[in-house]
Amino acid sequence: MSTTTTHSKVTYASLLITFGIIFGDIGTSPLYVMKAIIGNERLITEDIVYGGVSCIFWTLFFQTTIKYIWLTLQADNNGEGGIISLYSLINKKGKKLIIPTIIGAAMLFADGIITPPVSVTSAVEGLRFIKGLEEIPIIPIVLTIITILFLVQRSGTSKVGKIFGPMMFIWFTFLMGIGIYMLTKYPEIIKSLNPYYAYNLLVNYPEGFWLLGAVFLCTTGAEALYSDLGHCGKNNIRISWIYVKIALIINYLGQAAWLMHSGQEYLNGKNPFFAMLPEFLLIPGIIISTCAAIIASQALITGSFTLVNEAINIGLWPRTMVIQPNEEKSQIYIPTINVLLWAGCVFVVLYFQSSEHMEAAYGLAITVTMLMTTFLLAYYLYLYNKLPKVAIAIIITIFTIIEISFFTANILKFHEGGYVALSISLIFIVLMYCNYYGKILNERNLEFVNFNNYKSILSELSEDKSVNKYSTLLFYFTKSTKKNKIEKNIINSILAKRPKRADMYWFVNVERTNQPYTLAYELIEIEEKKIYKIIFKIGFRVQPKTELYIKRIISDLYQSGELELKYLQPTLKRYNSEPDMKFILLQKFPSIESHFTLKEATILKVYGLIKKVEYNISKSFGLEKNDVIIEQVPLYLHSKNKIDLQRIK
Repeated sequence: MSTTTTHSKVTYASLLITFGIIFGDIGTSPLYVMKAIIGNERLITEDIVYGGVSCIFWTLFFQTTIKYIWLTLQADNNGEGGIISLYSLINKKGKKLIIPTIIGAAMLFADGIITPPVSVTSAVEGLRFIKGLEEIPIIPIVLTIITILFLVQRSGTSKVGKIFGPMMFIWFTFLMGIGIYMLTKYPEIIKSLNPYYAYNLLVNYPEGFWLLGAVFLCTTGAEALYSDLGHCGKNNIRISWIYVKIALIINYLGQAAWLMHSGQEYLNGKNPFFAMLPEFLLIPGIIISTCAAIIASQALITGSFTLVNEAINIGLWPRTMVIQPNEEKSQIYIPTINVLLWAGCVFVVLYFQSSEHMEAAYGLAITVTMLMTTFLLAYYLYLYNKLPKVAIAIIITIFTIIEISFFTANILKFHEGGYVALSISLIFIVLMYCNYYGKILNERNLEFVNFNNYKSILSELSEDKSVNKYSTLLFYFTKSTKKNKIEKNIINSILAKRPKRADMYWFVNVERTNQPYTLAYELIEIEEKKIYKIIFKIGFRVQPKTELYIKRIISDLYQSGELELKYLQPTLKRYNSEPDMKFILLQKFPSIESHFTLKEATILKVYGLIKKVEYNISKSFGLEKNDVIIEQVPLYLHSKNKIDLQRIK
């Protein structure tokens, strides 16, 4: 299903950029995973240390390498990834699976709000291991770093990746080096990679199964990795993952080696990652880890931009401004989402105050996203992959069991802070659900009529100089892709009490394709030099500039002689080289003649609120505001036309 894009080519530079954009989240997991598994109150024993590392190793093998690096990255939509791209591929085959897509996307967005605080706070807390800085205030430093990070997003992820790539490579090399250093002190820890130790922890340790909630933190960045596919390409991700995975595993083994070698019975507030660093490497380690944590935040931010942009284009998210900082199509910046993420991160930092408390809230939402991705992946493999159905069933069953286990273990986090992530997710679920189904309700009972019944009257109106000209070129947006069909509301608008006379009537349909960067159009002449229909096919990653496209089309038609522009007074040509254009946008409001179910009324109420705050509708279509006129038309649902009205004599 994939096509070659410029950013999918494998070069030393592209691999370096991949380190900076893709692996930030999963790459900073050593800062907090072992600390979360051991905890402050658990006795450090061979069972928990060996079992914890074994669980981490096999989680990275099954969940990250097999599911995401090998399987899920195959589901690229012309080079783009993420749960919405995956849905688009399935939807192309007629499978309507919008609900799991909404749930997964909302949970992933909530994860994007929690990841920066937990990563940056975990790194900055390393300052407290330096003598004399035990009581240093962490929160102001964390908030400053996060704020600066969001301020630089306007420059685009490509520039950010070029800056962060070399830093992230240094980080993974540092992880590997420190891990090897500790392995020389306790090499026996390597045998913990035996799956027996994971089994022993989960089955025989008193609270072993519930530790999966902490183990899961080592793979939380896998979903963001898939979402960021379009920024680097799957080949770059797969090749660089080899180095990343080796570095992560060696560092986890190093932390476990320190735990077994240190002779400590309890952690007592220590973080194994910083505790195993030689004293001369402590400050450099804190600096490098803080930089890596910033990059981890970047991975989720870029993933969130991609997610929202795709959600806008399939009708899940309200219209909002999308900016391309440079010429690369995959590089986008969404100001409102940037502010929203920043505000959410600040709230999480101020609410939880420490990384230990944030870890309690971290992971629950992303397990749901992974389950939804597995559900959609099952359909993708069935529709597109040549694997036998039995093999697909076995693969999906294995991942479902793993992820349900992680979800069950993470349920314990609900009262410890997981409710924050789920509450944020629920807000986004309601927002996306109402936006999507509000559009559907607005399109219900949409009545189409045949153009053939109105061609003559529109032609007459166009030539009738007794009616004041409304516009030289008059445009309406239609949902009909058929040549001879048009909404009755549009005809009513033209032939209203004050008919809208124009030299030419244009009916524009904008169709979003399942491919990211399609930009093409079809021109249909319904009535010679009077009535036209344009059908635009625009990829789901392209921000439409409809008016610009139309001006280009008209100019080309005029130059080729296919189009003749008329004016009410010929002298107007002297003052205006271009014809005037007006775009009529029809917006619906619930009619008093309709009655709604409670569900419909709620959806329309929320949808109405969304419409009031969403990005300007004319800009979302790529129209100049001064050329746009918005008309209100009634929406009829379940209309009761029978009125029992009696005259009193």
